[in-house]
Amino acid sequence: MPAPYDASEFVDTEAVVSSPRATPAPVQRPPSREELESQVLSAQSRLAELRRQQEELERERAAVEEARRRRVEFQTGREEMLHHLTRGVGLMEEAELSARRDAEQLARSLDGLQRALAAVRALDENAWTKENCSTELTRALTSIENARLEWNAARLKWPLLDGAPVTPGAPTPNAPAVSPVPAMATMSFGALCRMGFALTWPVALVVLIAVVVMLAR
Repeated sequence: MPAPYDASEFVDTEAVVSSPRATPAPVQRPPSREELESQVLSAQSRLAELRRQQEELERERAAVEEARRRRVEFQTGREEMLHHLTRGVGLMEEAELSARRDAEQLARSLDGLQRALAAVRALDENAWTKENCSTELTRALTSIENARLEWNAARLKWPLLDGAPVTPGAPTPNAPAVSPVPAMATMSFGALCRMGFALTWPVALVVLIAVVVMLAR
């Protein structure tokens, strides 16, 4: 006997027949040993390639740093040497000009001393006679005085004539100071007294004024 009809159990047979069968999801299986080893080898290969690229970049960076350092060294050295060489050339040119002037003055002084020496050597009192003795004596004294003037002028220009040491490369003074001792040695006692009074009276006057001021106070 058939069961009584239940509306809740109604099934659309057409829909059931026409609907496709659901595809089951694929099962995820774990990677095999060979696959894991292949992945490890691939990772190591990529890591080695990255290290090689890093080393190459480090070499390029070192090369760029070296090129920059050499360029800075070139520019700094060029400016430094331009400064030093320009200054050195100027100083050497000035020294050469000064040495040339000194050499010209030395040549003139040497020529004057040689002429004075020849004039003094030419003096021969044995050739004088009684008649021209006075004239020749005057002429000889004039020659000696001229030679003395030439000698003193050369001494003023060249201290080496007085035995001063000569330093190579040191400039030669054109007019060195003359010691006042020889001139004072030839002065008379009265002249020395007058010079001493002229030098000391300002000091004595100041002392006298100071004493007067103290007494007034």
